[in-house]
Amino acid sequence: MKRVIFIIFVILFFGYCASQKIPSSSHYDVTGQKEYSVSPQIMPPVARKIPTSITLHGVELKDDYAWMIDDTRSDSTVIEYIEAENLYAEAILSEMSDLKDTIFNEIISRIGEEEVNAPTRWGDYYYYSRREHGKPYLIYCRKFSSFSAPEEIVLDVNALAEGHEFFSISKREYSPDQRLLAYTVDTTGDERYTLYIKDIKADTLLADEIYPVNDVEWANDNKTIFYVTPNEKNLKSKLAYRHILGTDPALDELIYKEEDNAFYVWFGRTRSNDYIVLGTNSKTTSEVRYIDANDQPAGGEFSMFKPRKQGVKYYMTNNNDTWFIRTNDSAPNYKIMTAKSNNIQKWETFIPHNDSIYIDGFDVFDEYIVVYEQHSGVIKPHIFLLEEDKDYYMTFPEKVYAFYDRWTPDFITDTLYFSYSSLTTPSSVYAYNMRSQERKLLKRYEVIGVFDPDEYQSEQVYATSHDGVIVPISLVYKKDMFKKDGTNPLYLHAYGAYGNSRTAGFSRSRISLLDRGFVYAIAHVRGGREKGEQWYEQGKLLNKKNTFLDYIACAEFLIQNEYTSPEKLAAFGASAGGMIMGVIANWCPDLFGVIVADVPSMDKLTVLIDSTASGTKYHYDELGNPYEKEYFDYLLSWDTYRNIKEQAYPNMMLTAGYHDSRVRYWQPLRWVAKVRDMKTDDNVLILKTNMAGHYGGSGRYAQYEDIAERYAFIIRMLGVE
Repeated sequence: MKRVIFIIFVILFFGYCASQKIPSSSHYDVTGQKEYSVSPQIMPPVARKIPTSITLHGVELKDDYAWMIDDTRSDSTVIEYIEAENLYAEAILSEMSDLKDTIFNEIISRIGEEEVNAPTRWGDYYYYSRREHGKPYLIYCRKFSSFSAPEEIVLDVNALAEGHEFFSISKREYSPDQRLLAYTVDTTGDERYTLYIKDIKADTLLADEIYPVNDVEWANDNKTIFYVTPNEKNLKSKLAYRHILGTDPALDELIYKEEDNAFYVWFGRTRSNDYIVLGTNSKTTSEVRYIDANDQPAGGEFSMFKPRKQGVKYYMTNNNDTWFIRTNDSAPNYKIMTAKSNNIQKWETFIPHNDSIYIDGFDVFDEYIVVYEQHSGVIKPHIFLLEEDKDYYMTFPEKVYAFYDRWTPDFITDTLYFSYSSLTTPSSVYAYNMRSQERKLLKRYEVIGVFDPDEYQSEQVYATSHDGVIVPISLVYKKDMFKKDGTNPLYLHAYGAYGNSRTAGFSRSRISLLDRGFVYAIAHVRGGREKGEQWYEQGKLLNKKNTFLDYIACAEFLIQNEYTSPEKLAAFGASAGGMIMGVIANWCPDLFGVIVADVPSMDKLTVLIDSTASGTKYHYDELGNPYEKEYFDYLLSWDTYRNIKEQAYPNMMLTAGYHDSRVRYWQPLRWVAKVRDMKTDDNVLILKTNMAGHYGGSGRYAQYEDIAERYAFIIRMLGVE
């Protein structure tokens, strides 16, 4: 009944707006010009055009929707248009609300309401988190000496989140004596965090409260905190401070200020706990300073490890007086070097560069170094026993899997914590003895109910892209529902940017697709690092089109080999992956039955032209500087907003975050407004803007609802029974 009333309200609302004269102060008009196949009686909002233009490199860039750009988020006409889009989206989505609810309940039933996560031992404490029935947030806990000891609640996020529509904790850093917890909180989604300090034993907050804080690290005296904060005009962390507990934050000592807008600042500490590390990074270059973590007099200065050199990145950590350094200096796939504390400028090779193996990271312990090597898209941990001059690789039962190293806080230990999963194997957490090579299963995140991994089949297949390059595709399906005749619906996911790889791991939510006959596929397109640094380099700057063409090649391969068909193919990408969705919608809309883009990075040329905006210059190293004509011409040739055409588009759903500081709300908003004006079809196009940030609503229920809604939209648009 409520659904019927809501739809009637929406129809009356849009009918009223269409018939009334819009006041001159309004920037949009709801006219009811086009009808949509799901609900012909429901009309979409159509944004008013206010022509503007700028000229760059002699090219006039016309724009009817620049009025939607309001980074102050105070323009009522923009808010009204967003609300109109949301009303329309809700009207369309309400017709599949039963399916959404069904999928949401399926997800919850597989995961369970109550769950205790795997513990990690740090000194005398076992740390873990757990969930309680009906509560959306984690409860962080610990036990002393034994996991059977009484529980001590460190932080109940549910209690902290009461009264907030959005609540997110980013950093959680324990003091070295494990008495205090520094944590950062965001209540809007804009990723500007407030730092709080909790006395765990007393269960009270200290008076120290600092805003905004993006990173935090403790010195070994348990009273000195280092933190970074953005300056007023930039969300990237630029300023580094030292704070002494109990003192006025307004008087905190400024340690370092980054002047280059392409760089951000961060703090860390070596695993040995000997040093605090202050790093500055751009997309291509880094520089690191360090200070003794045990000696923190006011005014103590950080020492430079190695001055920045354009194009060279490095990170280091120590084992006693030996530094281990991961660097790309003359080594695109990285190498590991060593240096002695008394001569840190003299670097010697520990692991040389390898053209076919990418060194993704490393951990240094008292007697071991663990190097995370990426071999054709999977991580193979390479373990070195330092005192015995021996090394070996950890092995796993499957060829394609997802490996993640977990928090292993102790420096003097034989234990490495990690998680393992695959497309058919649920995530499992292990404690691994690096000397005996024995692994102990601490937790397997089982699928509640009926689930048999043997009923599902995973594969890795390969598509040939436009230039002959072979692109891997990881996929999984349910055996008894798969027919290699083109009739299966297929969900094709990709990211392909900033060197981030998509791993072939397990998802309990995904079973709702697989059990409805879907093939789930990941396109490992260029722009990620699945096949090393060159895979990334071939998908950025003047090679960025390779990312989009690789995705199209994967879609065409899956169609040609009858894993699916165009009318049964769903495309999905988020953030930079959403940029792929915008390009393929413009370039080859007939290839897909439905496209879904979460917080998509659309309208990128407009973003990059504004060189004063937060982080813009940081992205020049990824996509190019439009003030250089070569990059401008290339960007203009594929930009998702500037290449919208008068043509038919497939069914599409986009999301945005009003307080998103990474992909600003107006990027998908403007794209949808322009597509709706130019498209020639009657397919569905909706945009749903939440009032949160880049990662959507907070808490697990909000996240599962978003997944369920996306799945329901795709299932309905593809006509899957």
